[in-house]
Amino acid sequence: MKFRRKPRENVEINLASLIDVVFILLLFFVVTTTFTRETQLKVDLPEAASGTPPEDTALKQMEVLIGADGSYSLNGQALLKSDLESLMAALGKESAGDNSLPLVISADAQTPHQAVITAMDAAGKLGFAHLRITTVEAEAAKP
Repeated sequence: MKFRRKPRENVEINLASLIDVVFILLLFFVVTTTFTRETQLKVDLPEAASGTPPEDTALKQMEVLIGADGSYSLNGQALLKSDLESLMAALGKESAGDNSLPLVISADAQTPHQAVITAMDAAGKLGFAHLRITTVEAEAAKP
């Protein structure tokens, strides 16, 4: 006795929905990922007993960050060399020759004094008159 076999159906997996789900997951991870700025210096500002809060200005403001190792960063862009000439060139390029812009120097508390003086010297040679050095307010001594 010979039984008839049913013809086999070709089994196919529909990949379109799988591809859609993978792309949605990819978009989710791209959107929710946080990116860190590697060029930004972490600066631990020195303390001061008194000071004035910065004024809000409509002018473009330039900020020189000086790391604990004496490396410079201008408006978030790290400078390749930490010398007077490269800092002056970067300040001149960023300000486009306008030395009336306010310049903020934010130096780490452990920064060598020479690095701060170099930044001030570069600003003075380019004619910047509005110079500010940032600090954090010291906490009052507890009795």
